[in-house]
Amino acid sequence: MNPIEIITKRITEERLRAFLGKPFAEMIKFVADVDRGVIALGGEMHSNAEIILLENGSLQKDLWGGNVYPNAKEGERIEYASLINVRPSQGNPALEVQNVAIKEKMEKITKNLLPI
Repeated sequence: MNPIEIITKRITEERLRAFLGKPFAEMIKFVADVDRGVIALGGEMHSNAEIILLENGSLQKDLWGGNVYPNAKEGERIEYASLINVRPSQGNPALEVQNVAIKEKMEKITKNLLPI
């Protein structure tokens, strides 16, 4: 199993890059809790990170998945797409996060916690 960590404080670039290759060479999955301002980083599936956050007090409605590409050029390092984002009941019928305010919260959290 690939490690998943809950990140609550900014990490170094070295620590971020340690997630590369576990299992994806160029991408690191994350799930952001847009209420608590934390992310679960790493793993093979967003749903695994989602479970860890739920077990640690997050609410389902606040969890949104994405991917980080540390080697991509600026402006292309964060992707806001995940199967866990498909929630018609919350107005999100697609993999990509549709709500601009949620996307902005995800971006703020990832940029605060990750050196991207």
